[in-house]
Amino acid sequence: MYLVKTPLLLKKLYPQLIWDMPKGNRCIYLTFDDGPIPIVTPFVLNILQQYNAKATFFCIGDNVKKHPDVFEQVKNAGHAMGNHTYNHLKGWDMGDMFYLENFLRADKLLNTDLFRPPYGRIKKSQIKLLKQRKPELKIIMWNVLSGDFDIDLSPEKCLTNVLKNTRSGDIVLFHDSLKAFDRLEYVLPKAMAYWSKEGYRFCPLTP
Repeated sequence: MYLVKTPLLLKKLYPQLIWDMPKGNRCIYLTFDDGPIPIVTPFVLNILQQYNAKATFFCIGDNVKKHPDVFEQVKNAGHAMGNHTYNHLKGWDMGDMFYLENFLRADKLLNTDLFRPPYGRIKKSQIKLLKQRKPELKIIMWNVLSGDFDIDLSPEKCLTNVLKNTRSGDIVLFHDSLKAFDRLEYVLPKAMAYWSKEGYRFCPLTP
């Protein structure tokens, strides 16, 4: 079970995390987790280019190591980069030092001040440890969860999720992964066409 729109209570429980951005600039902050990989990440890059859009890619270190050419495509297109751990770790199930070491392993490849915990699951003790090691780190969550990872969700319903819930300043979470591709391939071009018609811009998150 997951919620498309992040509840206010959760934001209040974790105020040190970034859930959304200022509302007044007509910007939508598209984010893509779990890449870079062939086929899916280049597809996303192509759609973004069509709309002169910049996004933020939260990359798994192991995928960066496996697919350096795709990673270079993302960098060369001018998108923002974020750390998503080296092995897509679920923080609730991991010891704090192991989690930190995995984060740092990815950081050597990504060299970024942006981080998103996989599954959105991170202990407060892990947040404290990461911030102690890297005080400038910004831990990015989301305000709209597309549900593209849900294989039981139809592409049409996924599109409804994002169009119904996204407003200016929202951080929207997609995945450039094979698991999500059936929905992402359908949703992303249609959503961006709609948002562009409504006068929105697509902005990267900045450290």
